[in-house]
Amino acid sequence: MIHQMIQKHRRFLGTSLIALIIIAILIALPTGYEDALLYQGTIRAVGKVVQVDNSTIKSSGLIQSGEQMCTLLIEDGPLSGREVESVNFLSGSLEKDKIFVPGDRAYVTISESNGQILSAVITDHYRLSAELWLFAAFALFLVLFAGKNGLQSLYSFAITVLMIWKVLVPAYLKGMNPVWVGMGITVLLTAIIILFVYGFERRTVVATLGSLLGIFTTAVMGILFTDLFKIHGAVMSNSESLLYSGYEHLNLTAIFMSGIFIGASGAMMDLSVDITSAVYEVIQKKPDIGRWEAARSGLNVGRAAMGTMTTTLLLAYSGGYIALLMVFMAQGTPIDHILNYKYVAAEILDTVVGSFGLVTVAPFTAMAAGFLLTKRASSKALGALPSLSDAEQAA
Repeated sequence: MIHQMIQKHRRFLGTSLIALIIIAILIALPTGYEDALLYQGTIRAVGKVVQVDNSTIKSSGLIQSGEQMCTLLIEDGPLSGREVESVNFLSGSLEKDKIFVPGDRAYVTISESNGQILSAVITDHYRLSAELWLFAAFALFLVLFAGKNGLQSLYSFAITVLMIWKVLVPAYLKGMNPVWVGMGITVLLTAIIILFVYGFERRTVVATLGSLLGIFTTAVMGILFTDLFKIHGAVMSNSESLLYSGYEHLNLTAIFMSGIFIGASGAMMDLSVDITSAVYEVIQKKPDIGRWEAARSGLNVGRAAMGTMTTTLLLAYSGGYIALLMVFMAQGTPIDHILNYKYVAAEILDTVVGSFGLVTVAPFTAMAAGFLLTKRASSKALGALPSLSDAEQAA
């Protein structure tokens, strides 16, 4: 018992060290886009709105345009304690515009020369404090509930965010092939995250193999059906703004293709880990179980899980398009026209192709688990990897 606890503690320390090293490297890694021209020579600060002037705002129903003048008390930076007059430009877009009232905190971009303020433009409401409190509460409850596993989940979360921001996005902006870059990063993240779940043992190999098969299937089908559906990458939100910002060389359609398998990879990892863990528990309770019997147990778990996983993908992808569906219904648009619109077709493509990936994950993971986790598959199948008894001690 004590030996098992020591082995488990060593595994946790080992994966934690790897995670912290990866996080440190990613934080230090430059993106090459840190100093945008828009913010060079300016001061970014947080200010509290103490007074507003709405006299120049023109209202037409829900639409407001013009300028809102705000007096802000700067709370940080070299101008801390000073009051500045700032302008909030309104373009008539409910999506982009914001209205301030006294007491609000806002981000403001200030241009100054020799201590004299030339201009001050309000960027948006200040939300970082609330975001920090929300994430801190999430992290606290996760660690309190899941203990060391919760902490490793936070490692995975941080690495995924940093990998997307520090590697994936800059690579796309530099014109690298989105499909190959997305595939490489997805494969790397899959291996790292599952390693944090199981450590250096055979379950990691099984779950990773199962996930990757589903990811590869999704990638191939996504590329094929994006072409068949004649979907252009401009269906992605803000994609045209990206082109007009000087990145007209980017292949938006390839970026859309990569987004299909990247978006579905999390569900595939989840299903693969569930099946691997279920087969492992069956083998723990029945050590003499045969390969095919263990694989059938994994398939039964996979069948049950796939029913909810496909619905999970549907809800995840369609949640952001509720307003669009309401517009279609309010206008009485026929259902065949709705299904034929490229925005809806793109969501169908995401959901169905991702579900195809899940269908391949379940049987392959079950087969791999049945053959690689049973006693009969120990040294021949994996060479130097630990036997099942070693994996039990590491767990």
